[in-house]
Amino acid sequence: MAEVVNLRTARKQAARKAARAAADANAAKHGRTKAERALQKAEAEKAARTLEAHRRESE
Repeated sequence: MAEVVNLRTARKQAARKAARAAADANAAKHGRTKAERALQKAEAEKAARTLEAHRRESE
């Protein structure tokens, strides 16, 4: 005899699985690791400091 399946639960599980797959694809396509974000932020701050250091003083 076949196992009884709640169709509502099965639908929800399928939707979760599809959403998880889409999220994984987006993370691989657009996501960056925390270390990459920190490195980019540090590089931007260093560039801003360098630019500010070369700015002329106006009197």
